[in-house]
Amino acid sequence: MDLSILIVNWNTRELLQCCLQSIHDHWSAIDAEIIVVDNHSSDGSAGMVSELFPDVILINNGDNLGFVRANNQAASIAKG
Repeated sequence: MDLSILIVNWNTRELLQCCLQSIHDHWSAIDAEIIVVDNHSSDGSAGMVSELFPDVILINNGDNLGFVRANNQAASIAKG
């Protein structure tokens, strides 16, 4: 794995969807993974990721753990 893209999300479903779509539209030959940590969004963000981007690794938190803890969650499983 050459690259890990870590994204922390909280109630920004539309922006997250645009971000993930842009990554997919411009994907290169790099061996990469995308990890999204959803901090207990109430706008359906996690469901959107699961439905539209099944290749994305999703961590769906039951509480809003904050930006730093969520980033650390993603970094702890990242392979890039």
